[in-house]
Amino acid sequence: QAQLVESGGGLVQPGGSLRLSCVVPESIFSDNAMGWYRQPPGKQRELVAAITTADSAHYEDSVKGRFTISRDKAKNTLYLQMDNLKPEDTALYNCNGLTPRLVGMMGWGQGTQVTVSS
Repeated sequence: QAQLVESGGGLVQPGGSLRLSCVVPESIFSDNAMGWYRQPPGKQRELVAAITTADSAHYEDSVKGRFTISRDKAKNTLYLQMDNLKPEDTALYNCNGLTPRLVGMMGWGQGTQVTVSS
C-alpha cells in the first residue's frame, strides 16, 4: 500500500488556526481528487473537504468559510488551512482519495490529532 503522511495538528484554543499537511505518493497525487477526513472521538470518520485535480474545492457545511483545502503539485502535498477553530473540530484528521478503490489501495495513514480547547 502507498503511504500517506499527515502532519500539523496540535492543541489550539478556540478561534485559533492550524495548517495540516499530507504528503501523497506522486503516482497518486497528480491524477486523483483528494480529501481531508476527520474522526471525532466516538464518532465515524467524515469527509470535510475535497479538491479536484483542477483545484475545485468542496466543503462540508460545518467548515465552510473556516477551512481551506489546497494542493501543491510540485511537492505532492495536500493542505488544510483551518481558521476560527471550534471545540467541535477536535478530531483525528487524515487525508485520502475520494473513491473506495483509491482508499483501499492507499490505506489510512496515522493521521494528525487536532484538539481545540481552552
